[in-house]
Amino acid sequence: MSTIVITGTQWGDEGKGKIVDYLASKADTVVRFQGGCNAGHTVVADGEEYKLRLLPSGILYKGTLNIIANGVAFDPEVCLQEMDAMTARGIDTSNTRISDRAHVVMPYHRLMDGIGDAQRGADKIGTTGRGIGPCYMDRDDRIGIRVCDLMEKDEFAKKLKRNLDIKNGELAAVYHHEPLEYEEVLKEYQGYAERLRPLVTDTIPLLNEEIAAGHKILFEGAQATMLDIDYGTYPYVTASHPVSGGVTVGAGVAPKKIDKVVGIVKAYCTRVGEGPFPTEQLNAIGEKLREAGHEFGTVTGRPRRTGWLDAVVVRHAGLLSGIDYMAVTRLDILDGFDEIKICTGYKHKGQLLKGVPASLNVLAEVEPVYETFSGWKTDISGIRSYDDLPENARKYLERMAEITGIALGIVSVGPSREQTIVLAKDLF
Repeated sequence: MSTIVITGTQWGDEGKGKIVDYLASKADTVVRFQGGCNAGHTVVADGEEYKLRLLPSGILYKGTLNIIANGVAFDPEVCLQEMDAMTARGIDTSNTRISDRAHVVMPYHRLMDGIGDAQRGADKIGTTGRGIGPCYMDRDDRIGIRVCDLMEKDEFAKKLKRNLDIKNGELAAVYHHEPLEYEEVLKEYQGYAERLRPLVTDTIPLLNEEIAAGHKILFEGAQATMLDIDYGTYPYVTASHPVSGGVTVGAGVAPKKIDKVVGIVKAYCTRVGEGPFPTEQLNAIGEKLREAGHEFGTVTGRPRRTGWLDAVVVRHAGLLSGIDYMAVTRLDILDGFDEIKICTGYKHKGQLLKGVPASLNVLAEVEPVYETFSGWKTDISGIRSYDDLPENARKYLERMAEITGIALGIVSVGPSREQTIVLAKDLF
């Protein structure tokens, strides 16, 4: 048995796509276990750039089984658009399997997501408006429509009618929006159902059979720890569980079947949307990080907020997900800095805090405690051995591991697969 979970340790956009792609090249099966098309992975393969939103990263490898599991908020329109785009580029998507238990994102979810967040005014979450939160809300309210319902023509028609009766009332009374037309939505989604039907299955036995057969399984999530619905900077979070524990409920796999957890750590910090960000640099340093790292959203194109590495956050992620190794990404973005900082702790009203506080009022008031490192001021993108990295880069990495308590497993010095230095010997 060889199963690896990839989880983001910060606020997302850590470069998970690069590491997932590297490990996916060695995997037999790649599983997306949570989130929706509101997040994306950018993968560079053979000089080609691919922006993935719902399809697992194993889609780029012929013969790899790709599973969209039950924990995903599944948007059939986006999935088909993505599959068509891949096919146009010569990539076979027929080895994709979609869980019949996944909940379906509907048009009213997208409407309510966008309009609802706008109505919050100054308290807006900063959602992408893709309907993910409202889809999960309906799941928890037990009125969700699942992929298995979409596959049953009469059942889907019945549930759509029931839900539109409810949602159109809400759209009019709460959101001041015209109603959705039942026949239009029915026809649209029935068309999706027919195209997707050959790919839909019960992925729980399929996945567990793959594990029992000793195949190499890679679990990839979207977003990251600080956007987890329970453990992140609530309410400025996503609506699911990107931590490693999300695999058990999001893919139907027992905890004891997880072998290793790899946490993706960007060498600095970014976040999108609202909420406290203790190490944010609203200055020339922040702008330099944004420009050097091309820090704009994969799906939305929004400029990301930028700051120094927050080791308190990474340590928090390590505790929550039982991270065995950190994969440090985008180290090369720091090549041009004279000095670099790591936040090692938070002070609040003179007291050193042990971890990330639940209260956003407290988190917004904390004073980051920094350690400062001399930069290496040289291009590291061509380096392929850890020992060949500049001494100052190694000092930075090794102190990062010491503060967080997580061993170094992978160091990325650029976007391409070959720009990957692997230290861990017990991954795929």
